[in-house]
Amino acid sequence: MTVKSELDKLDIQYDSVELGEVSIRKNISPELHHSLYLALKQSGFELITDEKNYLVEKLKCAIFDLGMISDGDLKTSFSDFISLRVNDNFKSLNDLFSDIEGITIEKYIIKQKVELVKELLGYNKLNITEIAYKMHYSNVAQLSNEFKSITGLTPVHFRHLRHIT
Repeated sequence: MTVKSELDKLDIQYDSVELGEVSIRKNISPELHHSLYLALKQSGFELITDEKNYLVEKLKCAIFDLGMISDGDLKTSFSDFISLRVNDNFKSLNDLFSDIEGITIEKYIIKQKVELVKELLGYNKLNITEIAYKMHYSNVAQLSNEFKSITGLTPVHFRHLRHIT
């Protein structure tokens, strides 16, 4: 809504506005481009024009979507899902992502999954086994190992700390 509003204020014609992507009907002047950049920045958004950075943002959106897929809905591997979503070879995507972000896609996915696990632990509605299943871990031990490697805490300890503060 915010991006649409800024585009409308600047009278920039667009075809679509989706999460992380805007399709503009025609090229805009450098001055208008700069005005859009400033307006979006002031609203907490970033205008990405570099093709490599755009592709990395598209990757991040695909990874976010991957985290939102519920329990049994994932019918393919993470790498295939991302390759299909971004429409590029996973190895070249991983190389690009590593160059720009300084971390592999796999490690980024693990960090994102741990962030989602933290949220689920905070809600205190699911037990650790249910969270492991929901987040596509093969077992609780795998979830605990990844969680501890990122946070330094076990999921049980993290949940306990969240509820005493």
